[in-house]
Amino acid sequence: MRDAWRHFAAEFVGTFALVFVGSGAIMTTRISQSQAGLVEVALAHGLILAVMVSALMRISGHFNPAVTLGLLATRRIEAMMAAMYIVAQLLGAIAAGYALKASFPSAVFAATRGGGQSIALDIGGGQAFILETIATFFLVFVVFGTAVDLRGPKIGGLAIGFVVAADILTIGPLTGASMNPARSFGPAVASGVYEAQLLYWAAPITGGLVGALLYEFLFMRRGREPVDHGELKP
Repeated sequence: MRDAWRHFAAEFVGTFALVFVGSGAIMTTRISQSQAGLVEVALAHGLILAVMVSALMRISGHFNPAVTLGLLATRRIEAMMAAMYIVAQLLGAIAAGYALKASFPSAVFAATRGGGQSIALDIGGGQAFILETIATFFLVFVVFGTAVDLRGPKIGGLAIGFVVAADILTIGPLTGASMNPARSFGPAVASGVYEAQLLYWAAPITGGLVGALLYEFLFMRRGREPVDHGELKP
């Protein structure tokens, strides 16, 4: 039981930090009217995720239902534990949303929907779905390549933070670059605006499952590699 609570607390704290810093950065750029707002938001998400994953990866380090479901689909986590992780993630995200609501100017919180995501008017729902699916595919693929694969590079959460920042720089102005149902759900609950929540659940889960299954069954090394899989001979 104690071990389960440690996992729950780690997922709660990590997701709280991601939503608090990520949404807070969105609201701060609104207040400061910074010309480099997108870069600042991308760095805020990438940095906080990198350090929190590094700090907590020996316990859990998912902070995202799409990641947890990817690990469940590849049978790397038990169903009951996965459910507990997702509950902790959602509660951490909601708590962060209300913490931001209590501490930021109400006008800024309302104008930014609590630092949540929204779909740009320039694209349709189908396009937004594709963008979020691909972005989450990249995220979960990198999670498997650096954190799950025991033979992957041991660089903590750095690569995971980098891919999140890169995704935000690429599709942030179009969809908000959620890649994480909890990341979108927490601010939505706190602000009372649930626009496109179905998309922010369906697309990341789809992309996460594809990324997890592809890496697990195509790239995960099983046993020793054949000798002819080494360096190419001239």
